[in-house]
Amino acid sequence: MATVTSLGVGSGLGLQGLLDDLMKIERLPLSNLQKQVSSVNTKISAMGTLAGKLSALQTAAKSLKPDVLQSALDKFGTYKGTVGNESVASVTVGEGGLSGSYSLEVSQLAQGQKSRLDAGNFTGGGPIEFSFADSSKNFSVTPSGASLSAVANAINQADKGVTATIVNGAGGQQLILTGAEGAENAFTVGGAGVTGSATTVQSAQNAQLKIDGIDIVSSSNTVADAVTGVTLQLKGTTGVGSPTTMTVEADFSEKLSKGLTDFVKAFNDVISTVKTLGAYDPEAKTAGTLNGNRILRETETTLRNLVFGQSSLQDQNGEAMLLSKLGITFQKDGTLALDSDKLEAAIKKDPALIANFSAEIGNRFNTGLDKLAGTGGSVESATDSLRASVRGLEKRQEAMELRMLAVEARYRKQFTALDTLISQMNSTSNYVAQQLASLNASKN
Repeated sequence: MATVTSLGVGSGLGLQGLLDDLMKIERLPLSNLQKQVSSVNTKISAMGTLAGKLSALQTAAKSLKPDVLQSALDKFGTYKGTVGNESVASVTVGEGGLSGSYSLEVSQLAQGQKSRLDAGNFTGGGPIEFSFADSSKNFSVTPSGASLSAVANAINQADKGVTATIVNGAGGQQLILTGAEGAENAFTVGGAGVTGSATTVQSAQNAQLKIDGIDIVSSSNTVADAVTGVTLQLKGTTGVGSPTTMTVEADFSEKLSKGLTDFVKAFNDVISTVKTLGAYDPEAKTAGTLNGNRILRETETTLRNLVFGQSSLQDQNGEAMLLSKLGITFQKDGTLALDSDKLEAAIKKDPALIANFSAEIGNRFNTGLDKLAGTGGSVESATDSLRASVRGLEKRQEAMELRMLAVEARYRKQFTALDTLISQMNSTSNYVAQQLASLNASKN
């Protein structure tokens, strides 16, 4: 009896191809499930994109909110200092700086001592000692030789506040020693490694200045907190009796303009994303990933309500504050447009009002967006629902995969039996034909 090892071998029929075609038909529902899983995963990804844009908008809104116990003016105020004669000094304003105008007179800049020695001043036979009024600053070095380069290297490597350079002059090499700024850093040079005395090229001295007629002495040209929160970097003198003006004033334009510009950009990014995800092209008959999804409608409604929300603040005319008073207008396409000139004018007119209104906007949007995109918000809930759908579809896929294995095994068993039967019938037919042929041959 014939034994079938592969479908169709015994019968000569294309049973394997027939089985493959039948299984393709059987697997069509599974293919549809796979497409559904892919579609839902695409929606989950789209939800993630929307959540990211909403998170960026919420971050921009939070940046408009003052910290706890911080006023809106402190949040957005940046104090800047200027000097009428910029060649005299520059001003940096830090924490604690307050607006004010001051008379500044600089009669003397701080400078470090400079002393000169030549090669003949060094013996190479002992230490070179540096002495200061404050003995704790004293130090000594022992060069590897008497050359000026050996001496300079030893002093610079010690790094004790005195630097050494070599100047090649007409009379030969000269060693120039330079100390730190301030009279307290004056020094003398001596020790067994030195003969003779150094020539003073420049004496150490303190800076001397007056702010609003008050005498100030500084060992450095960087004068900190002579005025609270203000650091002066002295660059030149005014001359006695010829003061210049130092001004410290608050500037709200920089931080407010940046905060509101970033906010408008983040808002428009959300609107652009919503339109892309919910788009529909009637000609191409193609739809955005979340076309018709309620989350997009909820997002647009929430943002519109937040834009037109009632303010607790009023302008100088007693009218409620609106974004339009900052130069921010709502466009037909749902985006916001910012008129920077109008914003600048509003800030200059009443910085406190604009700072407080910006803080109110930040708080309003932060709270409103939290309900939409925060933990447990609408976007998260919708995303969780989609993930649950994927899990359900995947379970159906697993069950269907098992069913496909059983269906294929059943078809294979039936086809194997058919193949075997036909093979047997073919064998019997061949045998009968052989016997008939043999009888005919015997008769002949």
